[in-house]
Amino acid sequence: MLVCAGCRYAGRVSLRDRKRARTRQALVDAATELFERNGYDETTIADIAAAAEIGTRTFFGYFASKEELLFPESDVRVQAALDAIASRGPDEGPAEVLLRALRKVGDDSDEMVSRVAALRLRFVRTVPAVRGRALQIQFEAQREIGRQLAAAFPDEIDEVSAVALTGAFIGAVSGALQVLLDDPERLRDPAGVREAVNRATDVALTPWLRASRGPE
Repeated sequence: MLVCAGCRYAGRVSLRDRKRARTRQALVDAATELFERNGYDETTIADIAAAAEIGTRTFFGYFASKEELLFPESDVRVQAALDAIASRGPDEGPAEVLLRALRKVGDDSDEMVSRVAALRLRFVRTVPAVRGRALQIQFEAQREIGRQLAAAFPDEIDEVSAVALTGAFIGAVSGALQVLLDDPERLRDPAGVREAVNRATDVALTPWLRASRGPE
């Protein structure tokens, strides 16, 4: 079950939060079904709200726009990176904590191989509004994660380099998924998707890995 980012990390989840999470997931599921059947432009917010059995005004208490439905776990991924930075070990550098965050997200969720993920990748290519939202999310994530990396590793990386490192990391994930989109069978294989994404991020971040730099 998908829960809000705050609820996921709060430990105990209230009844109200569980109800909100169920409604939120119902909206994502309804949108996925309608997008697959009718297409993105042909599906309205009113259609999605009706399919989820809520009012159109209530929809906006969960999502700010139609394209937001295609990015249901973006805040969770960012939070995973921030948590990995906060819980960094003495042997970890900036690259290691990003890779650990990616693997934790992959272990905790199959969202990257979900129906909504496949739709998101396809619509990023074909729908300007979805592509614009994807770029905005990537920019905001890159800026925030980079800022936190620079603060956590002041002797290793400055903020400009941290943002560049984070951009390489995010770009590797996005690029690997876009390649897999050309082969839908591979995109439906969770183990294969994780392997491809891990390989892409390892290539992108290898120059930053502490082990690859040898003794200082």
